[in-house]
Amino acid sequence: MIKKLLFTSICALLGLVTYTSAQQTLKLDSLPKGQNNIFINTDTIAMPQVIENPLMMSQNYIYKLRLDSISKSVPLPYNEYVQQYIDIYAKRKDMFGKMLGLSNYYFPIFEKALKEYNIPTEIKYLTIVESQMNPHAISRVGATGIWQFMFGTGKAYGLKMDNFVDERKDPIQASYAAAAYFRDAFEELGDWLLAIAAYNCGKGNVTRAIDKAGSRDFWEIRQFLPKETRNYVPAFIAAMYVMNYPGKHQINAQACNMFLKTDTVQTNRFVSLEMLAKALNVDETALFALNPSYKKKIVNGTEDEPKRIVMPKLKGIDFASVYEVLNNDAEVDMRIIQASTDDVRELRKKRVVTAGKNMVYHKVTPGQNLTAVALKYGVEVQDLKVWNGLKSKTIVPGQKLKVYTKNRNTLKAPASFLSYKVQAGDTLSGIAEKFNGATVQSIRKDNGLSKASLQPGMILKISKG
Repeated sequence: MIKKLLFTSICALLGLVTYTSAQQTLKLDSLPKGQNNIFINTDTIAMPQVIENPLMMSQNYIYKLRLDSISKSVPLPYNEYVQQYIDIYAKRKDMFGKMLGLSNYYFPIFEKALKEYNIPTEIKYLTIVESQMNPHAISRVGATGIWQFMFGTGKAYGLKMDNFVDERKDPIQASYAAAAYFRDAFEELGDWLLAIAAYNCGKGNVTRAIDKAGSRDFWEIRQFLPKETRNYVPAFIAAMYVMNYPGKHQINAQACNMFLKTDTVQTNRFVSLEMLAKALNVDETALFALNPSYKKKIVNGTEDEPKRIVMPKLKGIDFASVYEVLNNDAEVDMRIIQASTDDVRELRKKRVVTAGKNMVYHKVTPGQNLTAVALKYGVEVQDLKVWNGLKSKTIVPGQKLKVYTKNRNTLKAPASFLSYKVQAGDTLSGIAEKFNGATVQSIRKDNGLSKASLQPGMILKISKG
């Protein structure tokens, strides 16, 4: 009897161990594979369907719900590319804290310009991807300002660049130029994500990608776009997400160090911002920050082209001192010299100097700098650097500089028109860049174009003179 009971107990114990082992095996086999990357299935053989990690699934679904809740005119799809940039940006807490602070000053400026052109105000978040809202940002190829305009594109959209001002750095002027660009891009491409991609790589590149992919869906043509542009749209969507949900990622807004309440005046004088800051009794760097486009800290207003000055709205201003500064020209050489391109790609071409210019050598004297030499010959500092292979503005007494001069006092020819036959892939901004003095707006006006779309074979009138 005892032997039977002992045998029965041993069998029961073996059965319990086998059952427990089977349960452990089942639990181990049920664990989802590749938990570090939810977008890649690392299984090499077919496996039974199992429940995914519920925390990860709900987390991804939350991101999609949040993007859907802030989506307006611009679609904000959620996918692995967007998630990658959300992960990157959510870790940059200091940067996005600063962006939240700066947005209090800059976003109303952007929104006003975008609304005037009926552009979705969500486009304002592109400035974070482009420049981190830094008006002095310059890319490795020469794109400049908060909206990162290349020289030719900025000129085509009416921005002025000379030895006193670079309107690509003007938050107001550049915002209107960007809004005009997006108006044209959307008219041509018919999709906001494609228009955003075009802002990065040009409408021509997007059109060619559309032709290759046989689709007008950004995610379909993405593989045919330049490498930087492929990630440009996901970065925009992620930036918009983080700016709208900073608290979900422990990101706190930092104080904005700019005056949020301002007044604007127009001046037809050459006004020193340094002197104006003293009259206003504010730190000059604060006034420079409100007027970042003036290269020499001099506002070069004239009767024909008055210029804007943004001033802090303050109480107890010494109006007499301010009036005196605004109504007396600063002591400065008032010659205005149109800027040459700072597009690195164009500068490489300019190393071959065009015919019709006379070369002279200038011997640097003690105390001279490149700016003084440029003013003496009526050329741009950038030209002197290119002609002489200079990597910086540093020159030394006795150094000989090559200077190419031409007669700048020729009479302006009467306005006339050139004819241009539109080629496949042409855009208004691209055509404007080919002709001196032409802008997108002037081409549209001269040819009665209500939209920016062009057809191959069209003959356009291009104003010259």
